[in-house]
Amino acid sequence: MNGTGLVLEGGGMRGVYTAGVLEYFMEQDFYLPYVIGVSAGACNATSYLARQRGRNKKVTVGFSNHPDYISLKNFWKKRQLFGMDLIFDEIPNKLVPFDFDRFHSAEEKFVIGTTDCRTGEPVYFEKSSYSSEILSILRASSSLPFMAPVIELEDRYLMDGGISDPIPIRKSERDGNKRNILILTRNDGYIKKPSRMNWLTRKVYPQYNGLVDRMNNRFQVYNETVDYIREKEQSGDVFVIRPLEPLQVGRVERNPEKLTALYEQGYYDASNQFDALKEWLGTSIQTEGTVTAH
Repeated sequence: MNGTGLVLEGGGMRGVYTAGVLEYFMEQDFYLPYVIGVSAGACNATSYLARQRGRNKKVTVGFSNHPDYISLKNFWKKRQLFGMDLIFDEIPNKLVPFDFDRFHSAEEKFVIGTTDCRTGEPVYFEKSSYSSEILSILRASSSLPFMAPVIELEDRYLMDGGISDPIPIRKSERDGNKRNILILTRNDGYIKKPSRMNWLTRKVYPQYNGLVDRMNNRFQVYNETVDYIREKEQSGDVFVIRPLEPLQVGRVERNPEKLTALYEQGYYDASNQFDALKEWLGTSIQTEGTVTAH
């Protein structure tokens, strides 16, 4: 499977779909040598690479009704709709402990995408070079404009990776992966529309022209990327797993029943497409479940 990447889209709470897919992958002991993600996709990837089965569901669905997970109180007090301290400090360090040692010892290359607010360009971080800053990088990759503060790291001002590179397939290709498995969190045929909030972006972030420009043309970048992925699907270079049922979950969904249903949909879609995925890869399942290349 050398030269094959795993690319994970973000999407806030829609990321529970990705959590379901990755849960099935873990059960099959199925790991790719290269993983890249943004926002919720990157967050889900960490538990996957740490081999912590069930953790993504505990963190997302299990805490969806926590008063500090998503709340207007957070927003008014800290300008954070999501409880970033809870998500990127209390949960991984105390409430649902993250296996940092297993994560950092994993052989897979893992890349996290963020957006530089000053330039508007994507900035990527690879886990082997940032062992002590991994939570800060994940936090930056998940920090949505208007919903979370800008994160300062290495003299950069960073926010949500999905702004500049929503589905980082081209970065994976530049890193040597001619073929890619994509886990997307939108239904097939979704087209992003222009934002009506461009005036507010410019008012709130006057010092970050790069961020403002990226937010203005975000819909074009997303739609062009989807068109590119469709071309790659047709040529056989990409295998896509995406929600097959109409989405009932939005970016800030708190209903545990809806979140559980989307998680289970991801698990089901992965299991239902796994044979086709193996055929696409040209792989076989050994008795212990590990996927290996012929």
